[in-house]
Formats: sequence, C-alpha cells, structure tokens
Amino acid sequence: MTALALRFLVAICAFSCISGIRIKSNSTSGRSSSSLYKDQRIIGGEAAPEGIAPYQISLQSLSGAHSCGGAIIADKWVLTAAHCVMNANPQLLVVVSGTNQYNNRENRNFVQAVHIHCNYDNPSMHNDIALLQLTESIVWNERTQPIPLPVAPMLPGDEVILTGWGSTILWGSTPIDLQIVFLKYVPHRECKEALNGDEDCDVGHICTFSRQGEGACHGDSGGPLVSNGQLVGLVNWGWPCATGVPDVHANVYFYSDWIRNVMSGNTKCGGYGTAER
Repeated sequence: MTALALRFLVAICAFSCISGIRIKSNSTSGRSSSSLYKDQRIIGGEAAPEGIAPYQISLQSLSGAHSCGGAIIADKWVLTAAHCVMNANPQLLVVVSGTNQYNNRENRNFVQAVHIHCNYDNPSMHNDIALLQLTESIVWNERTQPIPLPVAPMLPGDEVILTGWGSTILWGSTPIDLQIVFLKYVPHRECKEALNGDEDCDVGHICTFSRQGEGACHGDSGGPLVSNGQLVGLVNWGWPCATGVPDVHANVYFYSDWIRNVMSGNTKCGGYGTAER
C-alpha cells in the first residue's frame, strides 16, 4: 500500500452523509477516484460497557439511520467531522445521546445550525472538523455528559479510547451496540513515515495505532477519541480497515481556538443552518 493509492471519498446522498471514515484504497473497485465514500466501524474492539462514553452521540437522519459519531462538548454543542455534515440540511439531522444502542432514540436533539471549518478539504483531507449547534439544551444525567477539550498536546505512549458504531468488517453493516477499542497515540513524524509521507496527514491531525486488526472503520467518522479524560480527536480517514497502519484523526487541541470562537459567536466561518437563513 503506497501514498499513490487512489482515494475513496464518500458518496453524497440526500442526507449528504456518510456512515464511516474517509477511506483510502489501492483499488478503485469499479469506483472513480473522485467518488465519495464514508462508512466505517471499529475493527477488533468489543461491545462497550453501558455508560462508559456518556459524551458519545449518534448522528442520524430523521428516519433513524446512523451515519456518523460525534462528541458532546457543551449543552448545545456537538463536535463531529466536517465530511459527516457537508451539504447536509440541518433540519434533517438528529443527535441521539445517552445510549449504547443507536436505535434507542429516547434522547433526541435537533440541529439548529452546522458550522464547518472554512478551510475544510483545502487542501484535501485537511480541517475535517465541524460543530453542530442544537436547538435545545441536552439534559444531563449519568448516561449523558460533556467531554472536556484537551489542555495540552499528546505525548508518545498515551492511551486513546475510540468508541463508535462503525462496521467490524470492511463494507459490513452497522452494529447496534456501541463498540470500544483501546489504541495508542502515534507521534506525527512516526505516523508520516508509516503512511509513506502521505501529505493528507498534517499538523492538524493525530494518529492512532495498536496492531493490525484494530482500528476505525465505516460508521466511526466524526466519532470521539479520548485520552486522559479529554477529547483529543475525531475520526477522519484511514486505509480500509485496520490494515496495519495508523488511522488519522482531527487534532482537537490544534482546533481549540476555532472551536471556542465558533461557540462564542466570534466567527461565522463555515456556518449554515436554520439560525442563519
């Protein structure tokens, strides 16, 4: 597998969505290199204990179809990947929280506005981060809590917890039960070397890896990576799936200023939705 491999981007549907991370492949499998694909789930993990990730959300269509993960960071704010909501109509998005089963829709919140980083995909695969502003505040309980943003860069050897409803096999279906896997942070230089210098991995990303057969897959996009009790990453892209090289995620610490500026209303960079029409 080389850096010259063709990229699968995600096919945009009416919901505009994806059910997984942006996949890179060394085979077009009948698809053009300009097509889009976003559909991944955790490989090599296990069913998560109930309530272990109270910040986890399932991003869904009105019909209840899971597309991506995300993380609650405040009562009206959720972080996810930009490719999960690019061109999506906020009125058709639903955030489901407080459950390990994405089809349990008792705790639903609707989206008022979507804020995508203004330099998303410029260059390709960079700045893949977005904020969802909800119409009403999330109600806190023992199963639903925000996750703090990181206050310092990650260190070599840091353990990272990935949770999500992504597929357990490439092109597989979405599991009902939330999955969890324990990974390790991979420093930037080491990650670039493992990815043959791939330019789509930049300083706005962090990488994770444990061993071949463990990692993100379709359905995990936008999902949270947590280390030391802080939200350190959001699933972005990878080689399909858990093939023995690091997965690449948005570096939440790198985007902390952008996140705070959007939440405080100091920027409209990339924002759109019902509140801004």
